[in-house]
This record gives sequence, structure tokens and C-alpha cells, in this order.
Amino acid sequence: MEFKNYLEDKKNIIDKALDKFLPPENKLPFIIHQAMRYSVFSGGKRIRPILTLITAELLDQEIEKVISAACGIELIHTFSLIHDDLPCMDNDDFRRGKPSNHKVFGEAIALLAGDALLVSGFELIAKNSEVKGIKKQSIINLIKEISFYIGTANMLGGQVEDINPGNENIKKEDLYNLYMKKTAALICVSIRAGAILSNANQRQLKALTKYGENIGLAFQIVDDMLDIMQDQRVMKKKPTYPNQYGIKESKNEADRLIKEAKDSLKIFNNKAETLKNLADYILLRER
Repeated sequence: MEFKNYLEDKKNIIDKALDKFLPPENKLPFIIHQAMRYSVFSGGKRIRPILTLITAELLDQEIEKVISAACGIELIHTFSLIHDDLPCMDNDDFRRGKPSNHKVFGEAIALLAGDALLVSGFELIAKNSEVKGIKKQSIINLIKEISFYIGTANMLGGQVEDINPGNENIKKEDLYNLYMKKTAALICVSIRAGAILSNANQRQLKALTKYGENIGLAFQIVDDMLDIMQDQRVMKKKPTYPNQYGIKESKNEADRLIKEAKDSLKIFNNKAETLKNLADYILLRER
């Protein structure tokens, strides 16, 4: 099976589960459920929950036993996108080629839809404790981890820095720190979720965390390159790796990060080919 077909199969599994988990649009209050579903089903590739499933498979866990947590992470990711697009944040009118949530439903409903998805995300992660074979302590540990990775020390803190960038000529280590917080953190914890729910040992968890950090950084560099290649005016906005070092150096850096990510998986021998393929996909993606 070609890797793109593999990803599409996993995406379909996640989409079906999300459709089952989310309240229907015809359930009161209608507008909030419509707004939640609008953003969840707006064309995302489901990279984060797919990483949870792939990691579980790597560690010989059945994906059905981690699907609830994987979907919870996707809802949390969608919450962050809705809020990022708001006029008080990045003020983006479009997301994935469609009008942003607040352009369709208004700012108040968009804000509430994001809040609802965050709450629903944690509910789904907690519900994973009802799955036979999943340790209750693993769910407690996972909730603590996700709370840390999306909190002020990571994702939310990254958004604060993103909207208050300060000096445009920021140091490389500061730029990487920003990328780690605003993008790599949620990617990393998506992988750790699959590992924690599959009883990974500390050596495995360390290797997978290193993989997640590197692909997360590469993901953001590639994302910033794609933004600039689509619209040169983006270069005048926030400090990014391509802004600071140019497209050629950004490609070289993304290549290096992906190589480091794949090298970190050596302890799994040939079992980690799917994660390696996903790393290459992140590097070569067009959006």
C-alpha cells in the first residue's frame, strides 16, 4: 500500500470516530454544534491523531484502544486553530481555504466553539479509561501530560509569544523555543499519548519524544516556507526561520531535523518504518 493511501485509511478511521463522538448538528444548542463540526471537518489531514495511532501500532497496541484519546487530541488541536484565527489573535479570515469559524458564526460563537472542543477533547481522553486493557493510571498520566504540553509552558505560551514577537531579528534558539511551544509540543504529546497508552518503557518514550520534537520543528519550518512561497507579503509579518535565514537554508534545516528524527528511531529496528515515512511526508508536503 502506498503511504498516501495508508494515511487516507487512518484519516477515515479518525473521521468516522470524530463523527460518532461529536454532538450532531441537530442537537440543541444547534449553532454551537454546527460551529464545532464546521472546524473539525474542514479538511484537516489528522496528522496528530494519526501519530497517536501509528505509535500505538509500533508498540503492538490495538488502535481501537487509543482512538478515543487520539480524537481528543484532534479536538484540542482544532480548538487552538479556531482561537488562533480570531481578530484578537492572528485575525485570519480563512483556514484551509475556507472562511474561518468566526467569519461564519461570529466571534462569540467561535470562541465558545473552541472552548467546547477543548472540554470535549479532555472528555474523550478521560473516556479512554473505560477501554479494557488501558490502565487508569495511564489516563491520569496522559491528562497531566497534555495539560502541560498545551499550557502556558508550551502551546498557549507559544501563542502569547507569537502575538507579541518583540525583536524581528530573534536568535535561532529563541525561534526554536517558539516553534517548540506553538507547534512541536502538541505533535510531541500526540506521539507520547500513543506510547503511554501502549505501556512504552522509558527508553522507548525518550526515543519517540526526540522524534516528535524534531518532526514538530520541521513541520513549522516547512509550514513557514509554504506561507512565503504562496504570498511574499508574509515575510513582512512575524519572525520565522525562512524570514531569518532564507528558503534554501530552511530546506537544509528541515532536512537535518527529519534525519535526526528518523535516527532517533533506531532502537525499534525496522518496526518504525511508518513513522519514518510520516517524517518524510512532513518534509515533502505541499500543505
